[in-house]
Amino acid sequence: MSEETQADTVQEALPKVGRRAFLWGAAIATAAPIMSEADMAWAKLASQSMGVLPPDAVIINANENPLGPCKAACEAIGKIGPLGGRYDRMGYLDAFTNEYAAMHGVKPENVAVYAGSSEPLHYTTLAFTSPTKSLVMADPSYESANMAAQISKAPVHKVPLTSTYAHDVKKMVAADPNAGLIYIVNPNNPTGTVTAREDILWALENKPKGSVLLVDEAYIHLSDEQTVMDQVAAGKDIVVLRTFSKIYGMAGIRCGVAVARPDLLAQLMPYYQNAMPVTALAAARASIADKDLIPTRKKWIADSRNETLSWLKANGYKPVGNPVSNCFMIETGRPAKTVISAMQKEKVYIGRVWPVWPNAVRISVGSPEDMAAFRTAFKKVMDAPATTAALDMPSIKGAGGKAFLS
Repeated sequence: MSEETQADTVQEALPKVGRRAFLWGAAIATAAPIMSEADMAWAKLASQSMGVLPPDAVIINANENPLGPCKAACEAIGKIGPLGGRYDRMGYLDAFTNEYAAMHGVKPENVAVYAGSSEPLHYTTLAFTSPTKSLVMADPSYESANMAAQISKAPVHKVPLTSTYAHDVKKMVAADPNAGLIYIVNPNNPTGTVTAREDILWALENKPKGSVLLVDEAYIHLSDEQTVMDQVAAGKDIVVLRTFSKIYGMAGIRCGVAVARPDLLAQLMPYYQNAMPVTALAAARASIADKDLIPTRKKWIADSRNETLSWLKANGYKPVGNPVSNCFMIETGRPAKTVISAMQKEKVYIGRVWPVWPNAVRISVGSPEDMAAFRTAFKKVMDAPATTAALDMPSIKGAGGKAFLS
């Protein structure tokens, strides 16, 4: 990929309107902006001049949790709010770090706290890739690492998912003997499908010497999969990312962690680590203290997801794989952009397009009411005739229709 094409790819992800776009435009001149799920969802809307969404919009485009922070987290935010004029002088960062480390069987020095997981994802990519050290990732998967690799001028190797929509770890490991970073999202975004722990451990043991395995566990709590955080305690070449944006419902509050050996975390530090908001630290501490939060919310999201997946299959639509997260994809048989646009006319806002699957749409799992509105709108849109060009679109292999042409 040429430098011009790389720059165009980053620019396409940026919003094109408003003050936010101006600031990002200035930032791109010196460094790549850190692109989060929210940023890419916003960029999609801004590029279409959508402006502020209507108050009755169904927003299922950014893998957010409509439940928001738990009650204890909200109370903690309210209590510490009056102290928000100061930086953390109450020891909340150290307290959270110690509590989080103990919760996951690692040492405090293995935990670095950030405002979400987008920052450490971006910094890890910059730290361990270069023009001679590539990034290896799945396709489709979360795009932010790819954008950071363009800034480090690293080659990027995208490896198709397996027939069960897991990361193809053997092909990923074999993709480049000079790989600097191998990126696995588990469960994957956008498919919501999982990669078995034993496959991730195989990749860790067989990866090129000197490379680092980056495992993004943003959605791990929504599945039954085991974490690989124990590999950090074992001293392996691995960085594990977590966020409080998903099951904990803190996307707008911002808290996340990178868990790794201290020497690996130290390589992220030159790229900056901002002071944590005291509200985020208070909310995160309250959230991990709520023992019922994860199982209760996991079931609530699963019930909402599974009801819609069952409806899709019963009505002849084609969800991709066996998703177990708060997002899933649907093979539509027509250009995804036309489906997204038609859904917006029904005031239902769904996810963006991944170029490798141009006729698949990603759906974030919302409340039962959100998903009921989605089903009504989706049936209306799909009942409308597709154009001849749409019918000629290639399909995802394994999801029905013709084999996908990459």
